[in-house]
Amino acid sequence: MPNMSPQFELFTADDAPEPRQPLPDGFRYQPDLIERAEETALVAQLRELPFEAFEFHGYTGRRRVVSFGWRYDFGARSLRKAAEIPAFLLPLRSIAAAFADLPAPALQQALVTEYSPGAAIGWHRDKGVFGQIVGVSLLAPCVFRFRHATGKKWERVNLIAAPRSAYLLTGASRSIWEHSIAPVKALRYAITFRSLRED
Repeated sequence: MPNMSPQFELFTADDAPEPRQPLPDGFRYQPDLIERAEETALVAQLRELPFEAFEFHGYTGRRRVVSFGWRYDFGARSLRKAAEIPAFLLPLRSIAAAFADLPAPALQQALVTEYSPGAAIGWHRDKGVFGQIVGVSLLAPCVFRFRHATGKKWERVNLIAAPRSAYLLTGASRSIWEHSIAPVKALRYAITFRSLRED
């Protein structure tokens, strides 16, 4: 097996390392997007947010969330206006936008998710009302998983999203591949910035 950083490994199965596989088209990953001191300051602010349990059609997940700018209402299947993105998140939004080659105001929605130990997120694609997706990981690492159907089989590839790293979903990674996050082993926060589709 070729040498790999322990913070950035690609697998073909959920738990067992295999030969390195290419990432989905349109996906970008950036380790160390921010410094450790910035992470510490952000987490202190995140702990004060009014998180609520994630609910999806009567199901309550183990993760907690809070939305800014816009909130997707799963019951009504539509966007709802939410509180403005707080000032302490705006510098991170600018960094995330630069990583995605976007102007900062284009990232109109921010979703903050708190993953307690054992929390996960199932297979999904982000809703079609959103455009590009930029996610920033804080505290614990996670296994970020991709899959898409090829005939009767699933093509899969995983990566370890390290603390303070970021990812970008565009193109096929956004529209064709599904993604999920395996149960985390320790507290993790994710800050996901989204643009809105222009059409």
